Amino acid sequence: MGEMTQLNSVPGYLATPTGDGPFPALLVIQEWWGLDAQTKSIADRFAAEGYLAFSPDVYHGELAALGDGEKAMALVTKYGPTAPDELEKVFEGFQSHPQCSGKVGSVGFCFGGRMSLVLGIRRPLNAVCTFYGGGMQTIFDQMPALRAPVLGLFGDADQSIPVGTVEQFDKLLGELGLEHEVIVYPNSGHAFFRDSDANVYKPEASKDAWERVKKFFAKHLQ
Repeated sequence: MGEMTQLNSVPGYLATPTGDGPFPALLVIQEWWGLDAQTKSIADRFAAEGYLAFSPDVYHGELAALGDGEKAMALVTKYGPTAPDELEKVFEGFQSHPQCSGKVGSVGFCFGGRMSLVLGIRRPLNAVCTFYGGGMQTIFDQMPALRAPVLGLFGDADQSIPVGTVEQFDKLLGELGLEHEVIVYPNSGHAFFRDSDANVYKPEASKDAWERVKKFFAKHLQ
């Protein structure tokens, strides 16, 4: 369904729905491991739901093996600072794309979960979803610039997100008057949606999260 290509000079994986467009567009933003098969499979799933899905390769071909946190940290350090500019380019690329309806949303996981919020702060997205956005507390002071509805999905046993951060996030979205839903899944840790990794995957939480995400984007993008 998808192919490696470029959108507005940013490399990445583009998954296009079958049938005639235009389609609402989605940025599907990678975990800190990089643009791997897992990320591409999620872009494919969104394309099957009728979204023009692009997953930008913000590491430009570099990948960390699953579990190699040292390499992943090095890649985030190297490419993290330039990632928001590249996401903005993808957003602009979608806006002028002949197959795009003009509605654009973002969804990201882990590092990508934070980047999804960052893009929503910097550009007028129609919907923003964050799965267990790592380090999101570092951008709370920028959140007043956010205008889009937000869906946040987290696990209650996520060691990578400081205690109280999710509650603070939920409260902040309420104070900003943004339409939002923040869900915390019981007995679920970081990366519970990663179905390619039996160590972290939580089928029940993932199934519920997928239904919520589909409803969220159908409401705001379709």
